[in-house]
Amino acid sequence: MAKTILIIDDEASIRESLSGILSDEGFQTLSAEDGPQGLALLEEEPIDLVLLDIWMPGLDGLEVLKQIRESQAELPVIMISGHGTIETAVQATRMGAYDFIEKPPSYDKIILAINNALDLARLKKENLILRQQSQQASRLTGSSPAMVELKQLVTLVAPTEAWVLIRGEHGTGKELVAQSIHSLSRNAVKPMIELNCAAIPEELIESELFGHEKGSFTGATASRRGKFDQADGGILFLDEIGDMSLKTQAKVLRILQEQKFERVGGSKTIQVEVRVLAATNKDLEQEIEKGAFRADLYYRLNVVPIQVPPLRERLDDIPLLVADFVAENAKKGLGKKDFRPEALQLMMQHGWPGNVRELRNFVERVMIICPAKTVDAAKVGQLLGLVPGEVAPSSTGMAALSPTLSYKEAKKIFERDFLKARLAGNEGNISQTAEQIGLERSHLHRKMKALSLDEE
Repeated sequence: MAKTILIIDDEASIRESLSGILSDEGFQTLSAEDGPQGLALLEEEPIDLVLLDIWMPGLDGLEVLKQIRESQAELPVIMISGHGTIETAVQATRMGAYDFIEKPPSYDKIILAINNALDLARLKKENLILRQQSQQASRLTGSSPAMVELKQLVTLVAPTEAWVLIRGEHGTGKELVAQSIHSLSRNAVKPMIELNCAAIPEELIESELFGHEKGSFTGATASRRGKFDQADGGILFLDEIGDMSLKTQAKVLRILQEQKFERVGGSKTIQVEVRVLAATNKDLEQEIEKGAFRADLYYRLNVVPIQVPPLRERLDDIPLLVADFVAENAKKGLGKKDFRPEALQLMMQHGWPGNVRELRNFVERVMIICPAKTVDAAKVGQLLGLVPGEVAPSSTGMAALSPTLSYKEAKKIFERDFLKARLAGNEGNISQTAEQIGLERSHLHRKMKALSLDEE
């Protein structure tokens, strides 16, 4: 895709000659005759580099450079001037200009400076993205069958251009799956543009998605690029897509199909090439039946469906997740904590209705309020709201378990005694017990049947 260069110069002959030379070199160009016009174009259009004259009537080049640095700190700017001095060049460089070229400009020198500046900007962006990816720790943690299957699917779909619909309960890590797809995709060196559809008011979501022109509505004091525009050539992640209104769904569907749109209050058609990842915690099939979600949008997004399992279906991953969260919090200065095996075992019996997010918060809470370096089962039981007698299986006890028992058999014994004690404490009230231990009522029913507790 051709790079766009903005030329800000009050001399028409310079603007025309530079535009001609740069066009011959394969660049797209935009021109402005003064500072305010140039700054307005920067708000409206995606610009890759600016050629900026210093001496202009009204707003001079140094003041324009200052404002560019405030709004787009990484945008490369090359200064050009017919009245240059060493002091001016030094000042411009200190303010963030990449280079300083005197008029009349040597076009070979300008082309060389532009190419070098664009290469440096690209390397800076790639390094920034790589650092962000490593800081996000966007690897999917777990070795349970459910997570192995999820990782395999992510590995298969990431290098393609296929659109993905990521589904799962709150807190399961849908955004983490999207980040993993992005980091393994061909667009990994470009940022993934994200929009939480549930967090944006209905009256503003169109502006967020498509951008707006200055004066298009109250408060629109400047033109602004939308998420689709920013994601051109890369990935757009629409989180909580199920919370988008029908009106916005219709507009998004048209843009997804045509890959072109107009900004709010504008008439110019903008063409983009965007790969879309979407996520939702809602049952979209039910939403379609209720008339709250468009079936045609669902089928457009659901090219490759990915279901993220809840934590209760991969409890064996808890030790690995806890180790990750301990290391993560240790980097924040909370110190190192050692969760004892019996503490981890107890955590593996909890329902975790808030899924991985709840587990992450729980580990952080333990590391903040537990002064000891070792976290035992009693402390975990206390913070999970278990009474002391429920920390270990009531009938067998950990010490009484046969050494020949398998992990699966021991886990079944623990689950049976744990649920039996909870049901007894609630006088057999299944709904109350399910709420207390953080399980869905239907899931508790299935668990009771599997453990033959329903017969008792």
